[in-house]
Amino acid sequence: MPESRIRRKKAYTAPPTRDPMKIGSPAWLAPTMIALFVVGLLWIVVFYIAGDQIPIMDNIGWLNIIIGFGLIGVGFALSTRWR
Repeated sequence: MPESRIRRKKAYTAPPTRDPMKIGSPAWLAPTMIALFVVGLLWIVVFYIAGDQIPIMDNIGWLNIIIGFGLIGVGFALSTRWR
């Protein structure tokens, strides 16, 4: 009776190495986010306390509130990217 062929296993090859994936936030994200929160809050507080004494804020008027909340909003938008 004829013998069947012997199956030979292929030599083991390791899977190709991948570049390690960076997990987490960029280093600039948290300081920028906190800075925008603080600057937006300070903008609104300064407008309420001394807005009529600062020429730029006096000319802009109630747009200062929109600028302050806009800065805070951008800070919140950046906080969604924070891990």
